Amino acid sequence: MATFQTLPGFRDFYPEDLAKRTHIFRLWRQTAAAFGFAEYDTPVLEPLDLYRAKSGDEIEGQLFGFTDKGGREVALRPEMTPSVCRLVGARANALKRPIKWFSIAEFYRYERMQKGRGRCFYQLNADVFGEPGPEAEIELIALLVQCMRAFGLTDKDFCVRLSDRMLWFQFLGSLGLDEPRIRSLLAAVDKHERSGDDAFKGYEESFGKIDDELKRRVLGFLGIRSFGALEQALGEPGVSAAVSGRLADWRKLLDGLGAMGLGDYIQVDLGVVRGLAYYTGFVFEAFDRKGELRALAGGGRYDDLVGRLGGPELPAVGFAVGDMTFALLLEERGLSPVVSQAPDVYCILGGEAERKAAFADINRLRAAGFRVDYPMRDLGFGKQFKAAADSGAKIALIYGGDELAKGIVKMRDLVDRTERDFPASGVEAAVRGFFEGG
Repeated sequence: MATFQTLPGFRDFYPEDLAKRTHIFRLWRQTAAAFGFAEYDTPVLEPLDLYRAKSGDEIEGQLFGFTDKGGREVALRPEMTPSVCRLVGARANALKRPIKWFSIAEFYRYERMQKGRGRCFYQLNADVFGEPGPEAEIELIALLVQCMRAFGLTDKDFCVRLSDRMLWFQFLGSLGLDEPRIRSLLAAVDKHERSGDDAFKGYEESFGKIDDELKRRVLGFLGIRSFGALEQALGEPGVSAAVSGRLADWRKLLDGLGAMGLGDYIQVDLGVVRGLAYYTGFVFEAFDRKGELRALAGGGRYDDLVGRLGGPELPAVGFAVGDMTFALLLEERGLSPVVSQAPDVYCILGGEAERKAAFADINRLRAAGFRVDYPMRDLGFGKQFKAAADSGAKIALIYGGDELAKGIVKMRDLVDRTERDFPASGVEAAVRGFFEGG
């Protein structure tokens, strides 16, 4: 008989694994709600053209795409940004701005698997629409940092590397480069940390050997790691006034994050440009300080995308945090949630009459929010007490023949093994009193 397994890159979640995932999602939801973000969701299946419109035909190689029974070209969503732009664009005129939305959803990409990356994964996505200034970046980066701090992570564990594609375009444009050369150089910058000078091969294949002075200027800009160094670089001869003027937005962003007490989490890093060409301004990525993991999160400004996907022109900034790499970071820092699924109460049952008497109490306690378990089959008292201890419950309620005859229920504290009796009519009050310390 065939043995079936999950497909490569897909995951099963056994109860203990799902409990950890649920805990992560719960803290993410609480944090987003504290920032005033509203939750939304979209279909997992979207028209393939939605992703083509955002990323071009090359995206198809990364998708789980197919033709459905109605002859439509569709794909399992690989990301949320096109979908949320579709939603916002459809109702943009009716939505109060700024629009602050978030989602936690599953995504699918047919790509090479590696540590922290599968073919199905979950992401927290958060976006602000309708705010053109760096105030939106302040809000989103603060949310990103708090989504990690909520688990006990500190600035010793991660940082947010901040860069600016608009500034790169302005800087390279001031050096006399046209848009195709700028985009090719940004692709090289994106690869430089991993590939070194080999990253420039693509540029040289298209435009010839890179000029030594241009390469020096690009590598110098790429190496900037502080706002002071950025100010100094933008004061060099040949840099336009427009480039220098961008510093005002940088000051507002960094001052705002500093005023929130988040300055220690922010690292200016012009080597971050993010490979997605639709970004139009500030870009940022969260990284593990030890450098052992892939990027934990990434995002940036994409002011043109809502319009490109059929909606009105609307400024936007967003980020995404993936669950797989984030969970690895929590494990490596000893912060992975320990989630108990133990019942609060375990009921020890005598014969059939005692079982029927207990069922009413069990149902009332569950309706009141207590986790209650009991043996489904008739077992001896010894086996039941062992099952109660093994379950991890705090207390056992004992429904024996003697207790039923006296109109009482016995409560045993399964930690200190003390016992006390109370009237059968007062079960819920007694249990509530125990857990409230009464």
